[in-house]
Amino acid sequence: MSESLSCGYVAILGRPNVGKSTLLNRLLGQKISITSRRPQTTRHRILGIKSDEKHQVIYVDTPGIHLDNKHALNRRLNKTAASVVHDVDVIIFVVTALHWQKEDELVLSLIQKSKSPVIVVVNKVDKIADKERLLPFLTFLHDTIKPLHLIALSAKTGSNITLLETQINELLPKTDFFFFPAEQVTDKPDQFMMSEMIREKLMRALGQELPYATTVQIQSFKKREDGLISISAIILVERESQKGIVVGEGGLRLREIGRQARMDMEKWLNAKVYLRLWVKVKSGWSDDERALKQLGYDDES
Repeated sequence: MSESLSCGYVAILGRPNVGKSTLLNRLLGQKISITSRRPQTTRHRILGIKSDEKHQVIYVDTPGIHLDNKHALNRRLNKTAASVVHDVDVIIFVVTALHWQKEDELVLSLIQKSKSPVIVVVNKVDKIADKERLLPFLTFLHDTIKPLHLIALSAKTGSNITLLETQINELLPKTDFFFFPAEQVTDKPDQFMMSEMIREKLMRALGQELPYATTVQIQSFKKREDGLISISAIILVERESQKGIVVGEGGLRLREIGRQARMDMEKWLNAKVYLRLWVKVKSGWSDDERALKQLGYDDES
């Protein structure tokens, strides 16, 4: 076995809105996972792959673990997040600086079932002007979780990210080869990435108006002979009133969502994109197990 190569899976876990996806994007140096200020932005297990000459880290971004299990979608999100703890080499437990909630305790209970080493990341320290206020909180986390490493950082600004990467690399198993090609950055196909880009723009554009019961389906993805990529997508909502919110007056809101999504798509695909969006009502999809499976919310391993 080569002593010069290290490769392994690193799960990023935490309750909603602690900055897991922002942390992943910062670690990768590019945007893989969509972000917004709303909880439950991440709905799938997403791999982000970072390789250098000696290390390949396969980060596993997961949905935020939460207490609400009333709906089928919420149960699936929790199940997706919880399923990774036994199949990774390192766990990053992300918490928000100076905030410890019942959902953090739920995450901890899942992590304690794993034998993988744990790094606790205290995120959003850039928002704390008086850093001395952090000391009692860090002591509490150290005594409660007993992690291998405890690091305070800001995923937004990048402070202490290099130290975190060093800690991760030291914990990776030695291997003879990398699991993925060195140039690959995610396991998700382009169609999935396109649907996520649209969903991100939905969440950012609509803010508090946006119903949780919204998802995106890519209907067609075709590359034409002239190099232009034609994409058609449907935005699903649960009620007719929600459709009006997404479309906006005179269709202006939907066009702006499409414009912003198309800009991200062209950057990702390095090609011109023609994007067509429709909004369709599909009543009760978020609480229908069969519909969730059809929409890609299947059990992920």
